[in-house]
Amino acid sequence: MGGLFVAIGDSFTEGVGDWDVRHPNGVRGWADRVAKQLSKADPGSRYANLAIRSRRLAGVVEEQIGPALDLKPDLISFYAGGNDLLELRKDLGQLLQAYTEAVERLVSSGARVLLFTGFDVPMHPLLEPFKRRNWVFNEHVRQIARQYPDSVTLVDYWAWDAYGDRRMWDIDKLHMNRAGHRYMAIQILNILGVRHQLEFEPFGPSERVGLVQSVHRDVEWLRQWVLPMFGRRIRGVTLGDELQPKWPEPIRPADGMKKMYRRRRRPLHEN
Repeated sequence: MGGLFVAIGDSFTEGVGDWDVRHPNGVRGWADRVAKQLSKADPGSRYANLAIRSRRLAGVVEEQIGPALDLKPDLISFYAGGNDLLELRKDLGQLLQAYTEAVERLVSSGARVLLFTGFDVPMHPLLEPFKRRNWVFNEHVRQIARQYPDSVTLVDYWAWDAYGDRRMWDIDKLHMNRAGHRYMAIQILNILGVRHQLEFEPFGPSERVGLVQSVHRDVEWLRQWVLPMFGRRIRGVTLGDELQPKWPEPIRPADGMKKMYRRRRRPLHEN
């Protein structure tokens, strides 16, 4: 019987930006892609994904770590804290301590743990205060990875120049698009030393944008994405409030994830 890969976290791990209605919650993402390739290397391998968009670190710890560890994973990916960093009122020291305790809990399970730094996303000047918090958080993640060399594998997302290309990002500029998720899957598989069949599809030439058009895009981005995001935070609601985990119980990706999702959606009265 193959090993079990469990993914926990927020929108990054759920797959937001890699939109695909043939997958649960309308997204595919790097974790689904990694799981599929693991199943090609070992058809008996299994996969669960408990991540839900907009979850803060406390939500991931309270809702996902326990169920994930109950599944007895061989490999568990943990990406959380990014949504907390966007709250300047959130004490950074307390956040780092909570993150450390979460990692210690994961490591104590005996599973191989994948940790991630956050990418240094190019931000509008209005959002620059968040960047330093991201830098401090990333260095903390690296330090933890160094403490557990036999248990933790670091995915140093921050260091990858490829994500400096805006064509790796969705329209909201905060989530990777399909190309970004695919590249992430390739890098993770390479880090794990897993042979795979994924190839990165080269981009065409970059689109040249004039100053007026660039300003117009920034204004629209602030209006359509940034202001609504902070509005939801003020109201205490998130985009993940009505969602369930994509794959709460282990599946065998070798059996076909799209096929399993179609079967799951089929009304009970259908044969």
